[in-house]
Formats: sequence, C-alpha cells, structure tokens
Amino acid sequence: MTPDEMQADAASVDAAGLLNRIHAFTRRFICYPSDHASTSHVLWIAHTHLMEAWFSTPRLAVLSPEPGSGKSRVLEITAMLVPNPLLSVNSSAAYILWKVSDQANRPTILYDEIDTIFGPAARGNEDLRGMVNAGYRRGAVVGRCNTERGKVQPVELATYAAVAMGGLGNLPDTIMSRSIIIRMRKRAAGEKAEPFQPRIHELQAEALRIELAEWAASIAGLAEMAQPAMPDCIADRNADVWGPLFAVADLAGGTWPEAVRMAATDAVLSAKASERPSLGAQLLADIHACFGNADRITTVDLLDRLLDDDEAPWGDLRGRKIDARKLAEMLREYGIRSSTIRMPNGQTPKGYKREAFHDAWKRYLPVSPARTTSATSDTYHANPDVTGDGTVLEYNMPAACGGKSG
Repeated sequence: MTPDEMQADAASVDAAGLLNRIHAFTRRFICYPSDHASTSHVLWIAHTHLMEAWFSTPRLAVLSPEPGSGKSRVLEITAMLVPNPLLSVNSSAAYILWKVSDQANRPTILYDEIDTIFGPAARGNEDLRGMVNAGYRRGAVVGRCNTERGKVQPVELATYAAVAMGGLGNLPDTIMSRSIIIRMRKRAAGEKAEPFQPRIHELQAEALRIELAEWAASIAGLAEMAQPAMPDCIADRNADVWGPLFAVADLAGGTWPEAVRMAATDAVLSAKASERPSLGAQLLADIHACFGNADRITTVDLLDRLLDDDEAPWGDLRGRKIDARKLAEMLREYGIRSSTIRMPNGQTPKGYKREAFHDAWKRYLPVSPARTTSATSDTYHANPDVTGDGTVLEYNMPAACGGKSG
C-alpha cells in the first residue's frame, strides 16, 4: 500500500473522536491531577497498540506520595484498553522476562505497588530494573544461561515491551528519565469519580479497545514513517520518551497534536524546575555567587564564602568541611584548576580565575526562571558579561517551550 493509500485508509476513521471517547471514559473513573495528565494517559494507551512502529516505548509511571490516591485504578482502567495486558503485583523478574521474551505475544506490563520492588527498603531486584530499562528500546535483550542435560546454553531474551507502573514515592532515576509521569493525589472535597463496576464497564472498555486496535492496524505503516515535530525544549531522551505519543496525536488529528505538545512541554519544564542539582552543579552555582562581579578570587576567600552559608552542604561533607584539597578535587572533574593569581595589592596567592569557569557554568548550571526576562523570543540572549568578563548565559524561554509568542 502506498503512503497516499494509507493516508486515505486512515482518514476513513474519526480517530480524534475515538481518542475523545476513550478520554471521556477514563475520566469517569480517574480524578487526574491535570488535563495534561489525562491527555498523556490516553495517548500512552494508544501507543501500546502500535509497538512495532516505535524505536522506543516510554514507561508510564503513576506515582503518589500517599496511598489511596487512585494509582491502582489508573492501572485497572489501562489494563482494559491495552493489548494483551499483564496486570501484576510482586511477580518475579524471571516470570516477567519469560513473558516478555515471547515477542509474538508481547504483553503490556502493568505493575502495581512498584515501590515494594524499587523502594528504599527493597533489595535484590536488579534483574527487573534491568528489564524495565533495557526494554525501553526495540531490539534490546538480556543474556541468561540455562542448563540442559548437563550443558550450559546461553539464551538471549528480548525485553522490548510497554510497561506501566504504579507506586508510592519515586522510581530509580534511570526509570524516571524513561517515563511519562503522572503524579496522582488524594481526591479533594468535591472531586468525584464514578464507582467502577467491572461487569458493566469492562464491556464498554472492550468496545473501545477493539476500535483502537482496528485504527492502529490501519495506520501502522504511517506510524512507522512518522517524524513528529518537537518543541525546541524537547530533545535527546525527552524526544525518545514523547516521540511515540506525538506520532499518535498527529495521526489522530483534531485537538490532540496541540494538547500533547502542551502536556510534554509542561512535563519537561516542570521536571527541570524541580530537579535537584548534583553536588558538583551546586558547587558551580555557589561559586558563581561567590565571584560576584570579580574576575578572580583567592582559594582562601572562596572557601570562606562557601562556608558562610550554613544551609549549604560545604560545612559537612561526610563529617568534614570543604577544604582547598577537596575543592580542587571536585572542580577538576569539570576541567577547572587553580592557579597563581595576582591580586590588586601585588600578592600572588593560589586562587581561581573567572574565565576558568565559563564553559562549566554554561554547560551545567540550570536556567533559573528568575533569569527568564521575556518569553517572546526563540533565541538565546547572552548577558553582557559573557562576552566581557564572562558570567553565565541568561536566556529567554523559547516560545515553543512554554513561552507566549508575541
């Protein structure tokens, strides 16, 4: 079938209307934290029907700080709408690996109470973590050895599968970075959800699932060729995560292409805003503040200024204050070294020049919303100090990444 014929076949289905009906169905039973969350959930469900079209499949992480926030209900509703669901609690890694390795009957994994597997007190689940991480990409395998008739036989098990997880708290960073994240909350006064009655509602969900599967089959070829346009702020890993959902939304049409880009932009920017910097990045940021407008600073003065902040970690690094040796060790990771500097009084102590930090500041310091002075331009604007004595770049939020276009 030619691309034009595939387009004509796909156009015969009101795909946007179908997704709208699935959206309305899920909202009957789930109090989503936001419209963006419900949009992402519906598109994630749809993408599971097109697994052969994707190079990567985002994980769905349904998380909350407290029990009773609706995580399990999200997975129950999801299970009725995805292909070949495997709704699991506390299944072994070996069981899930062998189920997923049968790629001809690939399951959609729905793993509840995932905090018992990856929570702070959990141990010994590296096999499952490895499967969830590796199975994010098509073609990934894990190697195992089976013993048969006294001989050891190496076996490669395919791990590619869609995975949704529900649990308390957070997941390991390697999984979170591969996930569409929905942070559920307890229902507030006035928020209502329709009671879920499996005997009635499973039949309604099945009808929607069949329609979704038929539409997915009709657009499979188009989905394989899809190259959705990405907002400027969505690149690298984030583009891998959101790409399949963008493709589904573009193929469905209606309001879905705009809705998913708004959802993705909000998710990515929110994650960046709440991201805790590494110790090294915090050191770079604090040193930037210590410099002020100076172009050089002695090691002694720099250490004194770092230690002046009682809330910063520099007074207690594993029981010891940061000293010149530790400072040099941490900055060496970023290619920054101290040197002999000449001060205005003619003294030549050891210290640091501002120019030594230029590259690291530009690469590793996050952009603070306070530095975002305008949201009307897609270009970066350097602070005059960048071309003069060289402070960090300050830039405007690109319109495609949440800023308002003029």
